[in-house]
Amino acid sequence: MATTRRLIDRLGIRMRIAGGSLLIAILIAVAAGIVLNAQIERIVRDGTSSVLSSDSAPYVVALQTEPDDSFDAPGPSQLVAVLTPDGSTPINTLPASLADKLPDVGGSGQAHDVRVGDASFIVLSTTVAVAGGDWVVVAARDAQEETTVLAQMRTLLFTGLAVIAVGAAGTAWALTSLSLGPVRRLRRSADALSAGSSSELLAVGEARDEISDLARTLNELIERLRDSARRERQFVSDASHELRTPIALLNTQLQVAVAEASSVEQMVRDVDGARRNVTRLAALVTSLLELSAIEAADDGVRSSIGALGREADDATDRARFRAQDTEVSILYDGPELLASDDGTEDTGSFPIGAEAFGRILDNLLNNALRAVGHGGVIDVQLAVGGGFAWLLVTDTGGGMDPAFEPFALDRFTRQDASRTGGQGTGLGLAIVAALVRNAGGSIELDNRPGDGLTIRIGLPAVQAAPSHDS
Repeated sequence: MATTRRLIDRLGIRMRIAGGSLLIAILIAVAAGIVLNAQIERIVRDGTSSVLSSDSAPYVVALQTEPDDSFDAPGPSQLVAVLTPDGSTPINTLPASLADKLPDVGGSGQAHDVRVGDASFIVLSTTVAVAGGDWVVVAARDAQEETTVLAQMRTLLFTGLAVIAVGAAGTAWALTSLSLGPVRRLRRSADALSAGSSSELLAVGEARDEISDLARTLNELIERLRDSARRERQFVSDASHELRTPIALLNTQLQVAVAEASSVEQMVRDVDGARRNVTRLAALVTSLLELSAIEAADDGVRSSIGALGREADDATDRARFRAQDTEVSILYDGPELLASDDGTEDTGSFPIGAEAFGRILDNLLNNALRAVGHGGVIDVQLAVGGGFAWLLVTDTGGGMDPAFEPFALDRFTRQDASRTGGQGTGLGLAIVAALVRNAGGSIELDNRPGDGLTIRIGLPAVQAAPSHDS
């Protein structure tokens, strides 16, 4: 059984389907042949019986109506005998070998086979009751005639069934070949994609069938894999680009510290500069890894507005702590329902974790703190409306250069030191944008050059999802 299975598995799909169709067709043909052959035999025998009845009919009628009259002679090809009650045969055109068996034929009224030597006959005996005794009318036909008709009918039957079986297999082969055409095109497309760096996708046929659905699913997989590879290449490119300069600077500082330090104080200054570069490198690597993890994440976490509000309150407190030595005023205004911790908020949940929401606020507030410097106002507002949670962070840091605004959410984009204070990795807003994008939200910049900047984030509510207040 296992060997047969292995042999079948080695065959192509077309061969398996065509072979299976042929086998099923043969089984059906055999069953149909048995049934039809029995029907043909019955029909042919009924036809022979009708002919024999026609041959006997004139004599049966004559005996029933005018038994004393003489009988007309049968036709030249008719084999008929009339047997009287005393055993004589006034009419007898039967072959001598069959005529010798007349006393044994009897009047059964049914056509039956009688074999005489090498010959075989089909005989119909009809008993007619007449005054003075029973007469028997016997009609016969050479069985070879029936055999010839049956052979011809069987030849036609079995030839037709064989043609039907082969036709079924051929049709299955043709239909399978036609159905597998899109699969062959998919394979050629896949070969072309694997052999080159084309951005094309697998060809999707016009038919709305399983193969087209498979092609669409594979295309979605290819796009996801390409997107993942693109993110990896971007990560490597960004990391190599951004790390090259600080690493080179760090190496130079250490070389100078070793080769040219004229005093301990000079050595300390050089090492301190190197330490700052190491700190910047660590922050840069951490931000890169964070951004890469965000773009690859799809954890399906949900949070209630209460959890988001508490995280916003905590993030604002963290920013106030960082700004305690400055004249910066940080304001926070959240929805009224945040004052309740009894879990009765009925505003739906939102597709973002509270921790991720806190990272958004930390990055936005860090940017705002760098923008306002030692004095200014930062206003944080969280509200719910229209099926969204709205977060607004406004600062009075003078806004940004309008030419820089289209690139503000890109990686490693930093405008001049007037807003950033010469600090940062250029990944803060990129991380914010990635987190918002993963949550299916939107982010808008309201830039007011010379005055300040407002960043507006909208997160859609997911009413049916459970909330996680953590």
